[in-house]
Amino acid sequence: MPEASQSERPAHRLALSPAVRARRDGLWLPAQLAIEDWSEIGLQIAAIGDSSAWWLGDWLVYGKKKYPDRYKHAISATALDYQTLRNYAWVCRQFPIHRRHPALSFQHHAELASLTPDQQDEWLDKAEALDWSLHALRRQLKAGAVGRRKRSDDQLTLNLPATHTQQERWRLAATASGADIEKWIVKTLDDAAENLAEETTS
Repeated sequence: MPEASQSERPAHRLALSPAVRARRDGLWLPAQLAIEDWSEIGLQIAAIGDSSAWWLGDWLVYGKKKYPDRYKHAISATALDYQTLRNYAWVCRQFPIHRRHPALSFQHHAELASLTPDQQDEWLDKAEALDWSLHALRRQLKAGAVGRRKRSDDQLTLNLPATHTQQERWRLAATASGADIEKWIVKTLDDAAENLAEETTS
């Protein structure tokens, strides 16, 4: 099936056609199905799949405010990994509901999440007006080099002044969490930055 244009994708239609039976482990379609109906079902599935990323992200943002151990429960409930869930929540925080473009996918927004709000709005407006696919948006961003850095600039090496006691305490905490110390430090810093960002935007 060819990729549907952004304007053709249903923004609010989140139910499947009664002609099909959908279960957790499969989709049953009738033996005779017109190409138009088959294509429409595909659009409906795509809309539900894309919406689920927003739903999970908003659910996690809510859980962050209400329940400190949100990600532990979320990972267990969704079978998604920690970083995936964090990414969903991060994108949702960058784009409050009133700034989201229903005609564009979650991935369109994720691609722009690291830009400033003004840049985000500018690129989202362009993508919607010009009916850009995700690949087209990526090409345009690459051509414009907006908000992009070379990969070597993405790596940050820190020399932390820490006493022997502090280092041992960090190692014990990392071991208790089941991670090596470098990953534990990165996660701890990431959590602190996330908490600060939420406090400043709440």
